[in-house]
Amino acid sequence: MAPPGRRRSLYTLSLAFCVLVFFATTTSAVSAVLGIDLGTEYIKAALVKPGIPLEIVLTKDSKRKEASAVAFKPSNNAKPGSTSFPERVYGSDALALAARFPADVYPNLKPLLGKRRTDLLGGRDIIDEYKLRHPALETTIGEERATIGFKSQAFSEQQEAFSVEELLAMELKSIKANAEAMAGGSSISDAVVTVPAFFTSDERRAVELAADLAGLRTLSLVSDGLAVGINYATSRTFPNPAEGGKPEYHLVFDMGAGSTTATVLRFQGKTVKDVGRFNKTIQEVSVLGTGWDQTLGGDALNGVLIDDIILGFVASPKFKALDLGKDGTTMVKRNGRSSAKLWKEAERVRQVLSANSETVASFESLFEDLDFRYKVNRAKFEKLTASYVDRVTAPVEDALDAAKLTIEDLDSIILHGGAARTPFVQKKLEALAGSAKIRSNVNADEAAVFGAAFQGASLSPSFRVKDIRIGEAAGFAVKAQWDKKPQKLFTPTSLLGTVKSVSIKHKEDFSISFKQDIYVSESLNGQINKNTRSTQSEGTGTIQVEIPIARVETKNLSASVAQLTEKYGCLPANISTEFTIRLSPMDGLPEVIRGSVSCDVVADVDKKGGVVDEVKGFFGFGSRKSAQEPLENGEEVEEAASISVEEAEASTSTSIASSTTTEVTASPSAASKKSKEGKKRREIIYIDFTTIAEGLEVPSPGALQRMKDRLAALDESDRSRALREDTRNSLEGYIYRYRDTVDTESFVKASTEDERTRLNSLLSGMSDWLYGAGADANREELKTKLEELQAIITPVESRQQETIKRPGQIKLLQEALDQTKSLIDVIKAQVEQAASLSSSLAAEPSTVATATSSSASDEVDEFAELEDPTSGSTIEPAKPSKAPEIPPFTQEDVTAITELYERIQAWLSEKETAQEKLSAFEDPVLLVREIETKAKELNAVAIDLVSRKTKGGPKPKKPKGSPRPKKAKSKKSTSKPTSKPTSKPTAEEGSKGGESNWAEKMAKEAKDAPYLNFKPGEVPTQEQIMEALEKVKAEEAAKEKEKGRHEEL
Repeated sequence: MAPPGRRRSLYTLSLAFCVLVFFATTTSAVSAVLGIDLGTEYIKAALVKPGIPLEIVLTKDSKRKEASAVAFKPSNNAKPGSTSFPERVYGSDALALAARFPADVYPNLKPLLGKRRTDLLGGRDIIDEYKLRHPALETTIGEERATIGFKSQAFSEQQEAFSVEELLAMELKSIKANAEAMAGGSSISDAVVTVPAFFTSDERRAVELAADLAGLRTLSLVSDGLAVGINYATSRTFPNPAEGGKPEYHLVFDMGAGSTTATVLRFQGKTVKDVGRFNKTIQEVSVLGTGWDQTLGGDALNGVLIDDIILGFVASPKFKALDLGKDGTTMVKRNGRSSAKLWKEAERVRQVLSANSETVASFESLFEDLDFRYKVNRAKFEKLTASYVDRVTAPVEDALDAAKLTIEDLDSIILHGGAARTPFVQKKLEALAGSAKIRSNVNADEAAVFGAAFQGASLSPSFRVKDIRIGEAAGFAVKAQWDKKPQKLFTPTSLLGTVKSVSIKHKEDFSISFKQDIYVSESLNGQINKNTRSTQSEGTGTIQVEIPIARVETKNLSASVAQLTEKYGCLPANISTEFTIRLSPMDGLPEVIRGSVSCDVVADVDKKGGVVDEVKGFFGFGSRKSAQEPLENGEEVEEAASISVEEAEASTSTSIASSTTTEVTASPSAASKKSKEGKKRREIIYIDFTTIAEGLEVPSPGALQRMKDRLAALDESDRSRALREDTRNSLEGYIYRYRDTVDTESFVKASTEDERTRLNSLLSGMSDWLYGAGADANREELKTKLEELQAIITPVESRQQETIKRPGQIKLLQEALDQTKSLIDVIKAQVEQAASLSSSLAAEPSTVATATSSSASDEVDEFAELEDPTSGSTIEPAKPSKAPEIPPFTQEDVTAITELYERIQAWLSEKETAQEKLSAFEDPVLLVREIETKAKELNAVAIDLVSRKTKGGPKPKKPKGSPRPKKAKSKKSTSKPTSKPTSKPTAEEGSKGGESNWAEKMAKEAKDAPYLNFKPGEVPTQEQIMEALEKVKAEEAAKEKEKGRHEEL
């Protein structure tokens, strides 16, 4: 149960009830899983960990989403030749530096993933558009991969450019560090990442590479729309068509900063086999169709506002006074600081206009120290963005066409993404589907990240969650080519995990090329067309582009065919080559599972039998030779048992070969001939092959290692910088604190004149050094200065604390000594009383008991062993004689506690006398920790003795060889006990030696308990002792509970 006072939203509670996280019994270690919603403008993450069902990973400033940006802040304390790197900052902190360091801030990197200037999908246009939006960034084009790279002015000229994957890896690693801190330091290595449905193989591999550089293993790439659908299904159940229900159809409209996607999903219940003979109902979410617009998003709308702001600024009298001519607009757009201010303010204005009718934007020093004030209303904004209005519904229509549904078939349109809140977007969707179908019943910002985290938990063996089966669509058609003409294997709506077998006529080693079939719109400058379907016809302004994915090369196909031909006598025409190909459930790309070459062969029945046949022959059961031949006419059966065994063996004949064998069962009509002709079987040899990624080149092993080494060096530099800052803050804190404390009365009493003089000198000198020559000092120098201060301050502080705490501790110790003295008196009295009672009992005559015992032993009842079951008589056991009471204490106990008391009392007197002779500025001889140790020592012995008293002393041992008394047999009593035993022993029961589990537990827990406080000189009763023990137990339990308080699932 959650701790009192902790509030949770209903949304989080529903997820907590839906997701039941347990330790998996098959795993040796429990690992956490991270769900990441990789957006263009923001990155969100959710953590799944035992004890943390589904929680958003907060940023360092406690925000629920991190701006997708990383920046390099030039280091002020880096010395020539040092190995330190510039400081890295992330999220909103990075964007805040854009106006100061526009050439070192890298925001919104997602559109650049997998893009090359040489590709056919508009990579050049996307890269150029990014450079126009961020003109201060210094970019390069890599020679090997032709992808964009960035050079930072915060590094030296010799530093290689950073790839997009490296910069994104830094952001992911920062989120990973926040998640690990939230998980209590647990390492996180698994993640599920969301990607748009239109991501090609190049872009998906770029995401996987960035995650790998960040130290994350990608469990799966999930499309944004499906992730929202998974989250939608976690708290709902859907009709089961097998039980007469109708599936639900919902469309997820996701409009973010960079793009817009529409995903048609089918939700239904489904009955599947469970463990054993049982069935269970699961929830199923399947993608039926997708549509998208790659350039319709919040950034596009921001760009419209920026253009209008610049037009107004250029038309202002102050700007005209600069007399820049026609190049004025271009100069403003290409100014890095101006561009950073414009993009930041345009985003804010657009968001305000979603809820308000008008707003104002103010710019300080927008360009050439000129200020500007911009006012806009919603009507003007919608007029500026009129060209984008008609593009809103296009992805919806494309998704419905792919799913072969109409708008009437939809149950609702689920809105997701920040830009979906734009008023004209919702109006357009309402006009298309009706206002009743527009739903905002999911969290528009966090539904996708929660869905990704849920999927990660379902894929991880460490968790058990609600059973939701998903069906992800391929997005693009996939073709395979091994001859001149390619063959289509999968359609855009094929579900991931689909397996197909392909038969190929090749008998020699060859290669298979896989390609994605993509349509590109010429009018949109190379953008992937939103209608990327195989049903596209000519005349729509699109051209077909085949994007290479991978190439599979066989290794042993020629050798395997030769082996089948030479060893098994297969004819080339009868040899078939087959490959099993699957759409990977992890990233949606095609992969070859296995390949094989095979043919049907006839088993050689005349071949010498194996070891099993020889053993059968030795025992007379025959073998697989002529003994299996049918009898001729006139032959007699010699041994029926042998024939029956032979028939059984003939039905289970097998063949062992170096390759896998598949038998072909003979028809019943040929049963009389199969022994002579042999049995047909399929001889299979599996093909070895290698898979080579095509398209965007994977970094070479050397380049990949250089990336990892540089990222590790940056991490180490950040750690060193953080440690240096901590040390510097500690030194600065010491200087400020003790500069005002050195002259206080308490500090003067606890220090000598020499110590104060040296401290004042150090404080003055270090203050000047810290803000002067030591401003760029490294951590070791700062640590040395701090240790110099601590060498003087620590002893003085110790004396002050000793002076404050010592009187109270001495008082507590003296009280413990007084209580121990009272306890000694009680124990002495009980020991003396027990000794006196034992002596008196020993002197009493025992002749009567002896005589009685003798006469009873002479009379033996021969029928004592018999028992009449019908007898109603009752045998009453004899009453035992009263045994002498065993005292709980001994003389050794008295001696031990007395010696301890006297030793501590003498130690305290000696130390007090020595301490009184010392001044306050001298090191004490009577330390607080020593007093506490002595008091605990007394307390432990006292509690041990008191708990022994409550248990009543040890039980008398039973002499060896004594017979066990027989229980008298009688009818079962129908009477019930009138009362239950109490949980605590009374004083009388304790004195009689009765057992008490409660007392034993109390004695065990009271070993390190606080002191038992009784008034000096008074002997506590047993009830007072038990009450004190109960109080101590309650106090300790409260402390442990407060110490170990944590949030439970």
